[in-house]
Amino acid sequence: MTQIRVDTTRLLRSIATLALVSASVHALATPLSAQWLNYPTAGAARLPSGLPNLTAPAPRTADGKPDLSGIWQPETTRRCPPEGCFDMLAGEQFFNIGWGLKDGLPYRAWAADARKVRMSENGKDDPVSHCLPGGVVKLHTTPLLRKIIQIPGLVVSLNEMDATYRQIFTDGRPLPVDPQPSWKGYSSGKWDGDTLVVETNGFRDGLWLDRSGSPMTDGAVMTERFRRVNYGTLEIEITVDDPKAYTAPWTVKLNQFIVLDTDLLDYVCQENEKDGKHLVGR
Repeated sequence: MTQIRVDTTRLLRSIATLALVSASVHALATPLSAQWLNYPTAGAARLPSGLPNLTAPAPRTADGKPDLSGIWQPETTRRCPPEGCFDMLAGEQFFNIGWGLKDGLPYRAWAADARKVRMSENGKDDPVSHCLPGGVVKLHTTPLLRKIIQIPGLVVSLNEMDATYRQIFTDGRPLPVDPQPSWKGYSSGKWDGDTLVVETNGFRDGLWLDRSGSPMTDGAVMTERFRRVNYGTLEIEITVDDPKAYTAPWTVKLNQFIVLDTDLLDYVCQENEKDGKHLVGR
């Protein structure tokens, strides 16, 4: 599985090229060489040939729940060729989270106008363009790795993107009332059969859901449904209820795929960042 990790590293460098050439945003820092890029994943489901058995049943924890743990990468619209990902960057949902919806997202007039302006300005005000967090939805589609760690009472996502993290509490706690707004909100989850259902509130205002600038406000409540379909596939359904920005709740689905025999790379946006002062849009 070494090729998968090599492809992902090239993808990281390709997205830096996209930022400079296509979107006129900051150049994402080139990932440093990391250790353990070829270290076998313990307990991985494998075929007799040694290749991963991606369709094997999903592993389970001691209490019988599906184990979401592992290193995951977003599904893309096109797979890497054998020589690597030199021009494949990200899936359609990274650029437009409503891609695939027949009628698109149900924007309110101001939200649709804001998205048009943001697109015309090549995303110069995207928080990520200024090395700020991308928000939960964008982390689902950003073509970088994440490591999920599941323990009793807690699911943690360690994101390669700027070494950020997210906590999903599964200890029965309710969502906070009138919390301090934050980039990733406050998440509480519970199991519905083999599906982890996560409710999140407390988002800060001004988040971008995708590269085209679809907004999310501080009035949003998000519901995610995580289901490990098999050993190699994690299915995520996202419902956003944000009456300030959208006329109705909307739902999208996406997949992530397991990545074996590797680990996260050290990646810091601000390291050697030289482009912020040049963000002028069109």
